[in-house]
Amino acid sequence: MWKEFKAFALKGNVFDLAVAVIIGAAFGKIVTSLVNDIIMPVVGLLIGGVSLQNLQYEYGDAVLKYGAFLQTVVDFFIIAASLFFVIKLAGKLKRKEEAKPQEPPAPSKEVALLTEIRDLLKQK
Repeated sequence: MWKEFKAFALKGNVFDLAVAVIIGAAFGKIVTSLVNDIIMPVVGLLIGGVSLQNLQYEYGDAVLKYGAFLQTVVDFFIIAASLFFVIKLAGKLKRKEEAKPQEPPAPSKEVALLTEIRDLLKQK
């Protein structure tokens, strides 16, 4: 069982996935900071100096924090747009690579020997 797990864990795809998760988490933090610290304060200034983070509706004991929700929605759209462009770029690069003509594989030893025999028989 350990050998099977080791073979699975050492495959390139598992490492690629681990790196992607770590980079994705860091990217999410960067986008959250971008939205919270740069975009939303500018939007708040444009709509009259209101901090969107503090926008909320209170009804009795219930508090509806729609400002925080708006920030999360902006986070989502920035991350979704970024992923869209990264995936689109990766697809474009992959199509370019697939479009390259590939050389046919070299014939095996048996095929080369049979071809040589055929050519010798044609000469006689």
